[in-house]
Amino acid sequence: MRILLVEDHLELSHWLAKALRDASLTVETARNGADADALLHTQDYGLVILDLTLPKMDGLEVLKRLRARGGLRAKTPVMILTARGGLEERVQGLNLGADDYLAKPFELAELEARVKALLRRSQGNEALVHQCGSLSFDTVTRMFAYDGAPLALTPREHAVLEALITKPGRAVSKEKLFDEVFALADDANLDAIELYIHRVRKKLERAGSNGAAITTLRGIGYLLQPRDAA
Repeated sequence: MRILLVEDHLELSHWLAKALRDASLTVETARNGADADALLHTQDYGLVILDLTLPKMDGLEVLKRLRARGGLRAKTPVMILTARGGLEERVQGLNLGADDYLAKPFELAELEARVKALLRRSQGNEALVHQCGSLSFDTVTRMFAYDGAPLALTPREHAVLEALITKPGRAVSKEKLFDEVFALADDANLDAIELYIHRVRKKLERAGSNGAAITTLRGIGYLLQPRDAA
């Protein structure tokens, strides 16, 4: 799941981005409102974490422009994260379309819980637990398990498997996986997806014979299905 973090304080931005990546999320960052606005014109994100006091363009203006565009991108969940925590500004932000508002200073555990809640809510009526064979993914804890035992994955392996298991019965293109796994600033090309597919396949094979398997559909993408159906 790719997140856009818009925060001009460099140290805080690095700290938050690392924490979110440790939670198996793909994070892109923007240091000013103009850059954030440009990214939101062209890129799809599962969530935007938006500071208000930003250079070049205020965060509320970024939010206003996002909601005014229409289409699916205009519905992207937005969490406002700011030291401007007065009632009037909170009301203004929520009226402009923010989905949540967290004032600085804050506890990281609360931020992570709110991020998970927004991402879960954005999935609508999808199941809280996705199952494929003996492999399961809990969208609340964001943990994979095989027969109830945690499955150890790196953040990028996690992102690949999450993109596949949350689309049951559907093939996911290499391009879509690339968007889910890598941020724009990452030094990677499309072929890197094949490396992570290979690594995830090996871990699923080691997990057991009645688990899940990734099938390559040439010219279409990758499909996750129970191993006995692969």
